Amino acid sequence: MSQTTSRANQFSSGPRTIQSAPFRRLAWNLAGLLVLSAAQACFPAVGTAPSATVTAVAVSIKDFAFSPQTLTVPSGTTVTWTNLDDEPHSVRGADAQIRSDALDQHESYSVRFEKPGTYKYGCSLHPKMSGTIVVQ
Repeated sequence: MSQTTSRANQFSSGPRTIQSAPFRRLAWNLAGLLVLSAAQACFPAVGTAPSATVTAVAVSIKDFAFSPQTLTVPSGTTVTWTNLDDEPHSVRGADAQIRSDALDQHESYSVRFEKPGTYKYGCSLHPKMSGTIVVQ
């Protein structure tokens, strides 16, 4: 008589299924982790402050115009003007908060707006250029 056995006969218990105890435990543990993760995402811990978002907005100076010409932003936003023209331009407001020197091509100027209000500005070198920042 020959002593050969097939691989299928070596495993008489059959393939493991979700019905076996170790797999059931694993499935329940994974399900529990998913529920906890979802709960943490929906309900942050008591006493935690929402993370502060840093907001930055760009205004381009091109073809003797500010783009966008009117911009509405939340308080705390930093607005950066960048001159893309060959000619120098400035960014000047009615008050001292917005007051750049002449900006050559590819130079930038930034202002952080903390107080709500409407801020009108223009180019002191080219009076027809104007823009408005509305801070909410």
